[in-house]
Amino acid sequence: MNKTLCLALILFAFGLNGCANQSGKNNGSVKQRENSEQGFYQSAQKMITSGQFLQAADKLQALEARYPFGRYAQQAQLELIYVHFRNLDYLESTIAAERFIRLHPDHPQLDYAYYVKGLAAFHMDQGIFDRFVKKDLSQRDTGAARQSFEYFNDLINVYPNSPYVADARARMIYLRNLLAKYEVNVGQFYMRRQAYLAAANRGQYIVENFQQTPSVGDGLTLMVQAYRKLGLITLADNALAVLTHNYPNHPSLDDGQDVEEYRHIDDDNISWLNLVTFGLFG
Repeated sequence: MNKTLCLALILFAFGLNGCANQSGKNNGSVKQRENSEQGFYQSAQKMITSGQFLQAADKLQALEARYPFGRYAQQAQLELIYVHFRNLDYLESTIAAERFIRLHPDHPQLDYAYYVKGLAAFHMDQGIFDRFVKKDLSQRDTGAARQSFEYFNDLINVYPNSPYVADARARMIYLRNLLAKYEVNVGQFYMRRQAYLAAANRGQYIVENFQQTPSVGDGLTLMVQAYRKLGLITLADNALAVLTHNYPNHPSLDDGQDVEEYRHIDDDNISWLNLVTFGLFG
């Protein structure tokens, strides 16, 4: 009886050891699958689906670092552009797009990299504050807007048949109107500072470079007002004739016949905050 009991205990012990070994093997194989190239990529996809874009970026970067020549390396680089953008990290998204364009000039989805690069610049200067406070973007620095316009223009020139072209064109129209309005704001600032020649030149620049935008009428108005202040009556009359013919309902026209005279605003009555923010605040 004792011998039978001892044999049973020995067999039971061997069984436990076998289970432990099998469990260890299973855990090891799971870990191996997770650390495989496919495992990294699948994990990244789950994170993207669940909106964990920062974690997805880390996983995609780890995949590329560990398997730089693997089957998912190019796709990981492409998706990094997207996850950085969705994480509101527009600078990193731009860097990732430029890197992808440089490394894969013949990739069939290269138009996507150009498009997201334009989108990233489009949103670049809109910080957290802007999401809660409505601000006139034409009163801000337009560096990012100009960059975005150029990126979208590159997309249209290189890939005219891309599915992203329609949206890029619409955004370019918006950006062009924004840039034109910014030039009007600068011209009006020059008028307030009595820099009339600079204001007239700015108005002429708007008329020559921003045709088909709503700001052309404002540019002509600047020219009329500035030329009159400079005593250049003929130039002022010519600008007025163009304004009344093409924009008869422009708000600057007095009864549709003449531009109201610009009245200089005394800087003593303008707050310092208004001056340093170009009229944005104060």
